Amino acid sequence: MIRVYDEDKLLDGEIDTDVLDEIWCELMSALQLKDEFEAELTVVGKDEIRALNKEARGVDAVTDVLSFPAMNVTLPFDGGKHEEDKDPETGNYILGDIALCAERAVEQAKEYGHSVKREVCYLVLHGLCHLLGFDHETEEDKRAMRKVEEEVLGGLGITR
Repeated sequence: MIRVYDEDKLLDGEIDTDVLDEIWCELMSALQLKDEFEAELTVVGKDEIRALNKEARGVDAVTDVLSFPAMNVTLPFDGGKHEEDKDPETGNYILGDIALCAERAVEQAKEYGHSVKREVCYLVLHGLCHLLGFDHETEEDKRAMRKVEEEVLGGLGITR
């Protein structure tokens, strides 16, 4: 389950929560995980993502998406589940939070020649993969992460 917060309507009309739910289900299936997890997505502007990037990573620059894992996970995903990681309302384990910069998503969609919807889907999936322990620090890690991303988006027909 993904909870979406776009209070300032920065991506109004560009975020299809049904598609995000499909991405979530496809990702859980691809990784053979039970749907017992949840994450939050907050849409922010350039100033906020820059501040978050500086605070979290020490990088004073605008970026497209940031992930803030709530659970300590390793690959293959071990779940790392503890009762204190559960949301008392839903009973799901909280993977963490994703911050997505609306302006960068729009800019990148233009740069790559595809829709904003496709870019948002990719960035959300990318953020979810980070919450699940994927990274792209080495070529091997990058290949593994890209494989999952391509499998999920391809399975849903979300292409460039």
